[in-house]
Formats: sequence, C-alpha cells, structure tokens
Amino acid sequence: MPDSHRFEPKTATIETGETVTWTNESDIEHTVTAYEDEIPDEAAYFASGGFESERAARNRITEGLIAPGEKYEYTFDHPGTYGYFCIPHESSGMVGTIQVK
Repeated sequence: MPDSHRFEPKTATIETGETVTWTNESDIEHTVTAYEDEIPDEAAYFASGGFESERAARNRITEGLIAPGEKYEYTFDHPGTYGYFCIPHESSGMVGTIQVK
C-alpha cells in the first residue's frame, strides 16, 4: 500500500515559468500549502484554496483541501527554493520542496 502522507517526488527542480500540478492519488484529502518563510521574498504566496497567507490557509483548512483524484496547479514565476506542506499531515512529515532555476 502506498504511503498517502508524502509528496512524490519530495523535491522537484523546474525552470522559471513552469507550472507544477499536484494530483491527490490517495484516498484522503490533502492540501498544498507554502511555508511563508520558505519562499523567495519576491514570490507570491501559494496554497490550495487560493489563500494569501499561511495563517489564512491554516485557519480555513477545509477550503484548501484537495479531494482524492483532484488537482492543484501553481506556476512558479521567480527562481529560488519553495518549501511547502500538507496542513493535516505536516506532523507526519508530509513536506516538499520545489527548486526553481
């Protein structure tokens, strides 16, 4: 049985301007939520649910949940390292990194 509490791959490297699509392939809901302090200063904040801050995403978690089989996309317009996580499964180590060149 696959581990439903991880991002696969955990780290990805892409080019500036590319879009990443996260697909929920598990049977439970997840979020894609940026750590505000782990994205480049000039980059816009991103989170499933369209939140503008990590606090808003955490406070309104149900609005950001991605159901099984659903997707979330984000286009990375600035180079740098982006850290992100799943709110309900952060304590289980469901975190990831996108490196944008």
